[in-house]
This record gives sequence, C-alpha cells and structure tokens, in this order.
Amino acid sequence: MRLYLQTLPEAGATPRYYQLALEQDLLGGWTLVREWGTQGGKPGGRREVYLERDAALAAFEAARDVQLRRGFRVMFAQGS
Repeated sequence: MRLYLQTLPEAGATPRYYQLALEQDLLGGWTLVREWGTQGGKPGGRREVYLERDAALAAFEAARDVQLRRGFRVMFAQGS
C-alpha cells in the first residue's frame, strides 16, 4: 500500500511532499515507511516495524490523517 501526498504550489515556494508505504517483510511483519521533503531537495525518512497488520494499518491511517489536516492532498494512491 502506498500513498503520495503533496502541498499545493505557492508563489515562489517549492511544493512539499509526504509519502507513506506499508510493506510486508519476509518474516510476516509489517514496515511503515515514511518519507518527506521538498521537491528536488534531500528527503527525510523513518521506518517503523509492526508485528501485526492491524497495528501497522492503524499507524498508516493516523499518519495520513495528520498530513491531510496539515494541508497535504493525495496525489497518488496504490493498494487497498
């Protein structure tokens, strides 16, 4: 599951982005990957590991909701 969010371009400002990806590892755990930054700039990021899919999905949805409240808009969504 992957979600790409971006702020609307403002005059003279570079758009910011926030990307979330939820991936299953080879041992059955789940990894939530967060990446953020400005278009063309150096990205920041963080990985969080979860043992259960429900916990990972709840963290994914919570991170998405925070960014939507901050003014980001969904540009691309993949997966369910």
